[in-house]
Amino acid sequence: MAERQEYQVPPASTETTAQEMLHTLTESLHEHGFLRLLNDVVRANTDIARILVAGMNQPGSQNAMQNLSLLFITLSKIPPEHFNHLLQALKSGVMAVRQDNERNEPKHEETAPGVLGMMKLLNDEALWRGLMPIVNGLKAFGEEIQKEEQKPVTRNTGKETHE
Repeated sequence: MAERQEYQVPPASTETTAQEMLHTLTESLHEHGFLRLLNDVVRANTDIARILVAGMNQPGSQNAMQNLSLLFITLSKIPPEHFNHLLQALKSGVMAVRQDNERNEPKHEETAPGVLGMMKLLNDEALWRGLMPIVNGLKAFGEEIQKEEQKPVTRNTGKETHE
């Protein structure tokens, strides 16, 4: 007599298979017109490449790409916590200017201070604490702008360029 075998029926699959997901994706791309767009791009590959190269070969495009590259190089040298601090200060300053502009009537202390008011402002510590970063920034900007212009490669790497 044969022995009894233990067999458990595997549960029905409730998850979709990769093939079913691929079919759904293909149908969605077709319904929204992306497949046609992708097919047209693949067929016109050489035409698109020719147009892009011709556009990038213009002096204005080359300048824009170099300027973007310089911007990214400069931003990469600023630690994120410093840049975030600068952006938060800038946001606060813009919001304060906006709030001042939205008021209809100037308050008494917002009118012209006169000579005595200016003397008081010269002794205002909060005002000087707010102005000194701007003054220091202007000094650094002035020093940098007075330097002789150099090619970006020379300025960033110290290597001479040959044209």
